[in-house]
Amino acid sequence: MSSYIIKNATIYTPDGVTFGAIGIQNGRIVPHTAAINATIIDAQGAHLVPGFIDLQLNGGFGHDFTTNPATMWPVAQRLPRYGVTAFLPTIITSPAETVTEAQQVLLRDAPHGWSGARPLGLHIEGPFFNPAKKGAHPAELLRTPSPAAVADWTPDNGISLVTMAPELPYALETIYTLCEQGVLVSAGHSMATYDEAQQAFRAGVYYGTHLFNAMPAFNHREPGLVGALLDSDTVTGIIADGIHVHPAAVKMAWQAKRGTLNLVTDAMAALGCPPGRYQIGQQEVFVTETDARLADGTLAGSILSLDQALRNFIQFTGCTLEEVLPTVTTIPADLLGIGHERGCVEFGYIADLVLLDEDLQVQMTFAEGELLYQSVLTEAWGMAEQLII
Repeated sequence: MSSYIIKNATIYTPDGVTFGAIGIQNGRIVPHTAAINATIIDAQGAHLVPGFIDLQLNGGFGHDFTTNPATMWPVAQRLPRYGVTAFLPTIITSPAETVTEAQQVLLRDAPHGWSGARPLGLHIEGPFFNPAKKGAHPAELLRTPSPAAVADWTPDNGISLVTMAPELPYALETIYTLCEQGVLVSAGHSMATYDEAQQAFRAGVYYGTHLFNAMPAFNHREPGLVGALLDSDTVTGIIADGIHVHPAAVKMAWQAKRGTLNLVTDAMAALGCPPGRYQIGQQEVFVTETDARLADGTLAGSILSLDQALRNFIQFTGCTLEEVLPTVTTIPADLLGIGHERGCVEFGYIADLVLLDEDLQVQMTFAEGELLYQSVLTEAWGMAEQLII
């Protein structure tokens, strides 16, 4: 494996921001003095932050995971350009065989010679949705939840997160089953009342899928799922593209959920591609420069990258980089039970690292200790030089 020393970096650690150097050896973060035969990288003051984790990604670069789960690997190879070092490939409402196929793809592990952002398990978004809030999901494939339907949905079988409507018949029993199996359960695409949502939280739901989207708007007489998520310590995803959620609503969510908000992209196949027609599951999606919609105008995921979401969030809320970083690092890592080895710049952690310039543009990305992305600008600056020590 490669060895690196990153010097003259503004380093964002769990204990605060410092200026200095770190090393990478055998895929882990180490003191710079412990990195042997290392390539020296002069960060020139750039921000050194943990790699980003996206809990909701439907595809990208022309590929849709639901249509062809095997495309998670080529997409993952290109995600480091956005600072993403780990993610949950998301399978939307589809026949049961599609989920099984995606499980098999993930369990076979990566193709020989592959490198990229690490898939950390599948996010199964559907089919247990309220038809009134199905969004871009095909109505004919929606189903009533049952414990039997999720019997093999376990982390060992490649499932990390399941989004469902908790008010449906047998939903609570299904939530209990998934939680007992070690799967994170999320409330979403739902018409749940405030009380129904609170009951789901007690049953084990500890996440909310894309706050404000595919759920009734907040009402002072019936706060609904939005109110329940804002009024709890349940971690909640939000799409900060300024289209799915108004910037003012993003700011209000931050004020209410600081410490329990998680930036996601919900990006679909057109991420990184020009406008045109694309596929998400069994639906045709029309993509412009700013958004992705079905023919009837329904939003169908985003074309947002996670680094852009981070920049947008700072613009919308006025928060600092240090304040927003947990929303894409420690919070998703802790949710997935991997916060002991990913999501922090700390000795012993997996070396998932990103260098950001003063405009928070990604300059370099390291995933599991390997330099997988370097911007043209950093190459021109000559930030890296080979040095044997």
